[in-house]
Amino acid sequence: MFAKIFEALYLKVFVNIIVKAESTVVYIELYSKKGTVDNTQMEFSTKVLDEKMYEFITKYTKESPYFYISLLDYSSLQGAIPTCTKNRLSYYYDLSNCEYKCYDDKWVYFTSKTELYEIEKRYQKIGVDFIFSPFVLLANFFRDKINSKIAIYVLIQEEFVSVAIFENSQLLFAEHLNMQTDEDIDDIMLANDIEDENLELLDGGIDLEHIDVDDAGSDLDDFGDIEDLDSLEEIDEFDDSKDVEEELLESDSTLHESDEESFNEDYQRFSLIQHSIARFYKDEKYESQFLENIYIADGIGVSSDLKKYLEEEMFFHVYIRHSEIDTELCEVTKEELGL
Repeated sequence: MFAKIFEALYLKVFVNIIVKAESTVVYIELYSKKGTVDNTQMEFSTKVLDEKMYEFITKYTKESPYFYISLLDYSSLQGAIPTCTKNRLSYYYDLSNCEYKCYDDKWVYFTSKTELYEIEKRYQKIGVDFIFSPFVLLANFFRDKINSKIAIYVLIQEEFVSVAIFENSQLLFAEHLNMQTDEDIDDIMLANDIEDENLELLDGGIDLEHIDVDDAGSDLDDFGDIEDLDSLEEIDEFDDSKDVEEELLESDSTLHESDEESFNEDYQRFSLIQHSIARFYKDEKYESQFLENIYIADGIGVSSDLKKYLEEEMFFHVYIRHSEIDTELCEVTKEELGL
């Protein structure tokens, strides 16, 4: 009782860390029982905890004994599988070198023990209380949609594309894709080569029909905790996404150098999504069903090209919502604490 009264006298400080391709965003929110009091954000041109970042974070954590440091998992080896039943886990993935946790008693998300240990080591100076999977953010962000008919859900970050298929809140398939891995690049190049070959054959007069049809430390026993961590729908439903899409459609169509880079990256993202969906259809482990809707949580500001590729090449109905990943990370932290 006394502890509760004592806690009420202080603000809670939420520190949220997002590691990007070449920088790190730190979003800090000061919170009272009545809600958010203040917030601030700073981006650092480093992927490690340097002195400037340390000083920025500790400036706020010193203000209250109740502070929580959360980080979005940026491990390259991570994912999610559609069961929480222990004797079924290995059917989908060998988790012997992974830490994993069940989500809502329905599905499991996992990450590499080695990479998780490295993250903990990198931030040991400040300590990390929570490491959240991108799939947890994705499920939380689209909680109003995943409890309905089958659809694809995608979280887009600078370096990663997280793809998940949900039906009635149950995960059916998931894949975490790295924009920089050789395997993914090879898949894209192969797709491009096949497309170029088909074009050459068509130019030569041949009529073709192409169909697109254990343990890294006792402190890692619980992935959710590091240090005691503890149907087509109308686009009008998406006020946020509508604004984003209209802005994209009204943008200048002339390709400058930065536009060309965005074009290439969005084509790469499209290719990763395309190959991931193909695996869902072809892999016998998954009960594939016809997909027509795709919901994208856009955390970086993609161009209109990605939407166009998905609509024209795969005939999907595409819905885009802008996502502030740092604030979403803060929200799942609050939920974890029951706030």
